[in-house]
Amino acid sequence: MAELKVKTRKTGATATVGRTGLPHVTSVTGGEIDIVTSPSQPGFNPLDLLYSSLSACLVLSARMAASSLGVLDKLTEVTAVVTGEKATEGLSRVEKFNIAFTIKGDFGDEIRNAIAHAAEDEICTVSNTIRGNPKFETVISG
Repeated sequence: MAELKVKTRKTGATATVGRTGLPHVTSVTGGEIDIVTSPSQPGFNPLDLLYSSLSACLVLSARMAASSLGVLDKLTEVTAVVTGEKATEGLSRVEKFNIAFTIKGDFGDEIRNAIAHAAEDEICTVSNTIRGNPKFETVISG
């Protein structure tokens, strides 16, 4: 696969919550979202954001893969549905990610598989990070 040229941008987020109320998250580029905590409340909770990050990264990466494979002009739509299964023992975490790709376009299953695998295994920063073992550096202040 051809090497991808990626433009960088500032990334990061700040979440704030008071003694009561819901968390409010702001990105370094000015995006804002309020986080929900009730199962019946519409909106995004932290796990939804994790799944959202993975699904968005996968569809963008699939489009990049289609471009690298020379079939972007034949691609009409990519959907990635991401859900997960929480661990039943040990630390609270997602133990398994379930990914369902739908890749529509004027090409066969071989190209669809190549797009999906390149997106998930090579291009997507989020899937690569989740598969890895990233280090955490924490600073605490008062």
